[in-house]
Formats: sequence, structure tokens, C-alpha cells
Amino acid sequence: MIHWCGTGLSSVPGLRRLVEAGHEVTVWNRTVAKAREAVGDLTDRIRVFDPQALEEALQAGDVVVSMLPGDWHVPLAGIAISRGAHFVSSSYISPEMRALDASAKVAGVALVNEVGLDPGIDHLMAHDLVRAYKGSDSFDAANAITFLSYCGGVPKVANAFRYKFSWAPVGVLKALRSPSKSIRHFSELTVQRPWDALGRYDAPLDPPETFEVYPNRDSLPFMAEYGFGSDWQVKDFVRGTLRLNGWADAWKDIFAEVESADDARLNALAADLLEKNAYDRGEPDRVVLCVSLKAEKDGAVVWHKTWVMDAWGDARGTAMARLVSVPVSLAIEAVLNREIGPGVHAAPSDPKLVTRWLDEVQVLAQRLMRVDEV
Repeated sequence: MIHWCGTGLSSVPGLRRLVEAGHEVTVWNRTVAKAREAVGDLTDRIRVFDPQALEEALQAGDVVVSMLPGDWHVPLAGIAISRGAHFVSSSYISPEMRALDASAKVAGVALVNEVGLDPGIDHLMAHDLVRAYKGSDSFDAANAITFLSYCGGVPKVANAFRYKFSWAPVGVLKALRSPSKSIRHFSELTVQRPWDALGRYDAPLDPPETFEVYPNRDSLPFMAEYGFGSDWQVKDFVRGTLRLNGWADAWKDIFAEVESADDARLNALAADLLEKNAYDRGEPDRVVLCVSLKAEKDGAVVWHKTWVMDAWGDARGTAMARLVSVPVSLAIEAVLNREIGPGVHAAPSDPKLVTRWLDEVQVLAQRLMRVDEV
């Protein structure tokens, strides 16, 4: 049994995919009416979200899926472990989630995170590139390595604000307060606020397109996650966010206010921005994701490949919802098939799963390709 918690903006396509595929799914949501609107045509197994009721319903081997706000992930993972059930979410692995690794292994259950869009699909692309590079004739631990991963949800038809909200606006604003760590020119770079490290990225789209980018969170642990050798000469390593050109100028007043706003003001600002910059019904959103690995020897590029994805909303719904929730559904199936072992995991590096999942993403996105840039 799959227990899917939350039917918010980015949840529905993956949830519907599981129900339509014949999986036993119980949907838990704070508002039953909203859940019925999302999947009521497919199932009547809809319950009001209540942690105690969920715990009582869980059986060994079930899967708990948290598409709820991040504060719920660790408590629900703990409940899952106590009942011998697995856990899946699209969110980053927090230190508290990582700390559950040993108890999950003892219980024989998998806690799978970072299996949405970013983090998620970007991990798959990174694992594929690193594996291809290691297997190439150009591989040399002495090469200078540049790794760039940029993802962004942007309006397909640009507005004056250069952005529209496809997920909780207060979350977008809070993310602007987060410091980041990356590698630039062989040195660690720490940036307190995104607008202090804005750069330009020329995406190898067709036709080529330029975006504003900035580093996001702490990129450094992902070097080991992606299989970089400790002896590699890493020139640049950045996981970051991508925005339309003109975004920083359009948001300069927001940056100034976000810096010092308390939670009440932040929520009020978020509500105002959502009212002015929400997607209209049926208006297409757009998601662009580029993951690149480049190796240089004596200043000359010897290996350079980039995964490029461009997707937009269509009759199937928003691109963001498809690209977040369908990979989550793939992770759930992998757990049920025992393709992911006990413990805390991010998106898989197993070549079979990476290839299978990227093949599924090919259907979700209008454009997906691995570009050879040498």
C-alpha cells in the first residue's frame, strides 16, 4: 500500500500515474475536497491527513510519501520506520533525515529523498555524465573539471517581473536568504545572498539562450555524491538556480526587503506577489535544466557534455508538477520492487535506474538531450 500525503501544486501527476497503474494508494490530505478534486475521479480512498491515523493504517512494507511542507518529512519518516514501512519525498536530505540512516537499516526500510526535479532529475543527469566521463579515453584525474548544474522554473511567456509562482511564494522568498557554497577557480566560494553572486549562463538550447544564474545551497557535498575522486582537480563546481534575463533588476526592491523582513512581513509580501504574479488558468509554465561536465587538459577542453532539458505546461498540466511528482512515483515503484536498499538515499546512481528514469523524463519534457560540446 502507498500512502500519499499531500495533493499540492506539484503532487498530482505522479499520484494519478500510480493510481492509474493499478497500485493500491490511499491519499491523505488536510482538505479532503481538494484531494477529491485532484484524484476523486480515480479513487475514493481519500482520508483527512492525521499522523496518528496514518500510523495506525501503516503495515510493514508500505510506502509513506510526503509531499507536505518540509517540517513533516522527518516525523513521517520516523513513523514509517516504527511500522516497518518505507518513506519517499522529493526534498533535500536534512541532517535530521540523515541521522535516521542507521535505524532505517536496522528496520530494513528505505528512506528515499531528492527524487523530484531539483533535486532529483539533476542528480540522474550528473551521475550519467560522471559515469560517461570516467569511461572515456579522456579521463585523467589531473584534468581540470568544471561542473555546472542550473535549474529554474520560469514563465514561458515572460512578464515584467520575470517570474511567476509555481510553488509556495513564501518558500521562494525564504530561499533568497540562504547562503551558498561552491567552487570557483579552484577555491571555495561562500556567498551570503544570491544577488551577491549573479552570473550569466549560455544554455545550449535550440536556439541558444542566455539566463541569469546564482549558486544555491551548499554544493560541496555533491562532489562525493556524484562520484568525484578526492584527487580530482575541481576548477568549478556549482549547483544553482536559473532565472530569465532581467530578473535581478526586476527583483531589486524585493531583495532589499527580504533581507530584514520578519515572518509576518514576509508572508504579507509573498501573498501580494502571488496575487500579482500567479499563473493564469491554463497558462503554460516552463522548466529549464542544464547539467554540464567539462574536462580540460593543459588549458584545452578534452571532454564536455551537457544534459539539456526544456519543458513547458501543456494539456497534461504544468511542467513543474510533472517533473517533480512523476520521478517521485518512479522512486516509489523502485522501492516496492526492492531496487533501492535500506537506509537513507538520494536519487539513484545505478545505471539501470538512471537510464530508465531519464527515459521517462523524455516523455515528460518537450526537449531532452545530451549534447556533446567538444
